[in-house]
Amino acid sequence: MRLFDAILAANHRALNGDQKAGVHVADYASELPLIALTCIDPRLNRFFPGVLGLPEEHFIWLRNAGNIITGTLSSTLRSIALACAVKGGREIAIIGHTDCQVQKATIPFLMDRFKALGVDRAHLPENLTEYFGLFASERANVIRGVEFIRHSPLIGPSITVQGLLVDVHTGRLEWVVNGYDVLEKAASARPGLELPELGTTAGASSVGAAFEIGNLKFPEAKIGEFTKGAEKLYTDPKQDLPAIGRSNPAPAPAPAAPPVPPPIPRPHNIPIPPPIRPRRG
Repeated sequence: MRLFDAILAANHRALNGDQKAGVHVADYASELPLIALTCIDPRLNRFFPGVLGLPEEHFIWLRNAGNIITGTLSSTLRSIALACAVKGGREIAIIGHTDCQVQKATIPFLMDRFKALGVDRAHLPENLTEYFGLFASERANVIRGVEFIRHSPLIGPSITVQGLLVDVHTGRLEWVVNGYDVLEKAASARPGLELPELGTTAGASSVGAAFEIGNLKFPEAKIGEFTKGAEKLYTDPKQDLPAIGRSNPAPAPAPAAPPVPPPIPRPHNIPIPPPIRPRRG
């Protein structure tokens, strides 16, 4: 059994009334300490690290509003990378939570709140959604954060990245991204091949609500049909374009001569007046 197999099992047993449920950390020394990124919601204070069944010395707790990661080199990822390099973190978990207030925040709501704090709109970034990393789904936000970590050059390829949701009312954990499955699939994939097969879910067995490539709309025409159409266009002698590969391509027609402008009419003959003679005495 791996670390998060034990964590999830102990969490669910405890919620079902097993008072002896817990994780024997001595069995998972090679996978600890655990780095966890959660939201700043104060309701989470009473859950961690107990909800994971881990003692505090094996738990590195990072927090920001909405447990948001905005890029593979963001400031949050810098902290996660240092937690691995300096504090010896062995596994990473992005842990979102239900009823997240950041998920409910809208741009008009934020504008009103900042205005009440005396923050002028001109001092805020133009794209508030992108800057603050606002999201519409806690689950999708967890998946997005896991993907940023997995593709960050700051994180070693052997470090497992998990994605979870915790219920703020019960403390129940839900596995959203099974990092073990993702890591195993990446290790077994052919070198240099990173994209999943078309029509399958990215990390199908490991992502609870991942985005499916099969849902993307592709052109209905098949590639072979397009190739045949292009071949006909360039080889059919009836086509206007010259055929590729002909030894004697037909010369292009000469351009039409420009129209000859009509002759400029000559003016009518104007009679010349007689010369002026001086008067005599």
